[in-house]
Amino acid sequence: MYDLFGKYGAIRQIRLGNRKDTKGTGFVVYEDIYDAKNAREHLSGFNVKDRYLVVLYFQKGISDKRKDLAKQKKELDVLRAKLAEISNS
Repeated sequence: MYDLFGKYGAIRQIRLGNRKDTKGTGFVVYEDIYDAKNAREHLSGFNVKDRYLVVLYFQKGISDKRKDLAKQKKELDVLRAKLAEISNS
């Protein structure tokens, strides 16, 4: 990944997804936003080992929404369990 993405600028960090829901995902952090933009323009759709890269920018708001949805799902599951207890009584 350093060889491929490093062509477009200085890389601060590369992290690979290590959970079931992030398998096949990598996170590349560039020192400069313009390098990240250049990499996205050139590498999005690029074929590597018979797989096509999808290169996106990180968007904080989207990750916050996912956390909120997960929290709401847990709360809903608790309410459903309470309702099931009441119904069975």
